[in-house]
Amino acid sequence: MARRLTLVVLGMMGRAPFGGQTWLYLNWLRGLSRLGHDVYYVEDDTVWPYDPRAETVTDDCRYAVDHVARALQAVGLAGQWAFRLADRDGACWGMTEGQLRELYRRCDALLNVVGATDLREDQLRAPLRMYVETDPVGSQLRLAQGDENYGAADCGVPLDGREYVRTRQPVDLELWPMAFDPGARLFTTIGNYRQEGCDVEWEGSVYRWSKHHEWERFMQLPGHTGQQFEMALMHSLASDRERLRAAGWRLVPSLEMSLDVFGAYPRYIRASRGEFTVAKDQNVRLRSGWFSERDACYLASGKPVVTQDTGFSNILPTGAGLFAVADVDGATEAVAREYFDAPRVAGALLGAVGLA
Repeated sequence: MARRLTLVVLGMMGRAPFGGQTWLYLNWLRGLSRLGHDVYYVEDDTVWPYDPRAETVTDDCRYAVDHVARALQAVGLAGQWAFRLADRDGACWGMTEGQLRELYRRCDALLNVVGATDLREDQLRAPLRMYVETDPVGSQLRLAQGDENYGAADCGVPLDGREYVRTRQPVDLELWPMAFDPGARLFTTIGNYRQEGCDVEWEGSVYRWSKHHEWERFMQLPGHTGQQFEMALMHSLASDRERLRAAGWRLVPSLEMSLDVFGAYPRYIRASRGEFTVAKDQNVRLRSGWFSERDACYLASGKPVVTQDTGFSNILPTGAGLFAVADVDGATEAVAREYFDAPRVAGALLGAVGLA
């Protein structure tokens, strides 16, 4: 490390206090912190958070604030956070509004992970602002109208004259250690089956956001093997669950597990034999190179991952632990340590933008 940096990570783990969202940010925070930098997590926008106790979006920020405080303390960053409803006076926790404005002014860089924050005047004072994209394709298609595999001959994502710095999704190997369970028998995955509303049309074709279009292609997978498969679903229709069970899939609810960020959520992954999952049609057809941060957590835990190829097989070694598939065939072996270690990924990104 050339020098100690002050870095601000913008996110939405309080707004969406679930395991997948929370670990996405914690892995970045740990990677940057373990490089020796002074790292802060901030939520500072006008979007009301979701409170799972009330099962609704609300302007009562107590659950979100408590969740952020607990998560940052658990990764050794107690006190280095702020949660603010920007359109409301006095609605700032963790730091005062004055301290937050000063942090933006004096920081070396601001990382808007997921792009969940629409930057305002205060945040634009940061000298360097990075949009760390975790779901490519949608924004590029919208830009064209009006990650890793970008620029390759087989990548169909329009870059529209813009320059993108490549990065990966980090995983902290101290918090996601390898776990061997000789009794593990299920290939699992965690997520949503159906999410409507984010399809994009481009050059006469519709590129789908909801993963259920791809799950349909693998619906009969349990019947092709003696392996048992389980989905931990956040949101699903009764008709979808009925069809999946009829095809041999085991289904369990994921909400309660996902809210137990440091307990049930990682335990579920560590107790798995491996992961089988799919990607969005947008990433599969346009070969964006997208790779799931949850897949990286499975790999770090020593679990094989079988998933649809989005072009990541051009960069990551596959065929022994990580299998990139196009149909119902595939298999396993982990590459997490070399390719997803959080300090390595975080340091590479800082170097790519000239900060290290």
